[in-house]
Amino acid sequence: MKNLSFAGLLIFLSISNSSCQSWKKFNLYSIDDDKKLGLSVSKEIAANPAQYPLLPEQGNEEVYKFVRALKDDILNSGRVKNKNVFAWEVKIIKDDKTLNAFCTPGGYIYVYTGLIKYLDNEDELAGVMGHEIAHADMRHSTRQLTKIMPLAVIGEVLSAGNKNKQAIKDLTTSLIALSFSRDSEREADKYSVFYLCNSGHNAAGSAGFFKKIKGKGSPPVFMSTHPDPGNRVKDIEELAKKLNCSTYSENSTANYQKIKSLL
Repeated sequence: MKNLSFAGLLIFLSISNSSCQSWKKFNLYSIDDDKKLGLSVSKEIAANPAQYPLLPEQGNEEVYKFVRALKDDILNSGRVKNKNVFAWEVKIIKDDKTLNAFCTPGGYIYVYTGLIKYLDNEDELAGVMGHEIAHADMRHSTRQLTKIMPLAVIGEVLSAGNKNKQAIKDLTTSLIALSFSRDSEREADKYSVFYLCNSGHNAAGSAGFFKKIKGKGSPPVFMSTHPDPGNRVKDIEELAKKLNCSTYSENSTANYQKIKSLL
């Protein structure tokens, strides 16, 4: 274990501890820890354009306005616990080959152009964003870190700042690739429906994403950290129906095609 990298250690411990059910929602990290982690990751992403090529905001104002409006629809649902606590900043990563989106602790949201181009309508994108925002709002990353990494280790990395750039880089990579438990995935699916219910979007939008990728020959990056237990689509659609949520958005496809054409 002596020569194992920080990222490798996180992944190793995540795999070896993922079956431990007793921890469940226990979280040793504070809200401020979530905020510090997210800020650190966002700075690392901004400082590494080769690995994370952010889509420039200048010249892409309409695309950013569109994606941020979806974010605002979610935040204004009244169901986001940390709406006024976390940053909830949105950035787009220009990578057409990657079907992915993620939200760091503390609410820094990243959406890949590959995912935007792959999806068929804004409801699907809103559903995926709702799912990722739920991971941050429910603090799933630090809940998972509680199981696999002592708080002191993360604190040491963050306090080192620029003195240990490799550790920060490894931490960023690990958080982006962090695997969540089935319980956390189900909770994120559920809250995606809660967030979008009666928002003007199809509350079961994330189910549309899962339906679309079902026929893909090789699973996208997104699914490597989002295992599908098989009844996910059914659970999402049944919850939306049970809550009597809106499942129809009149301009969802037309508006979305316009945005896709701008990328």
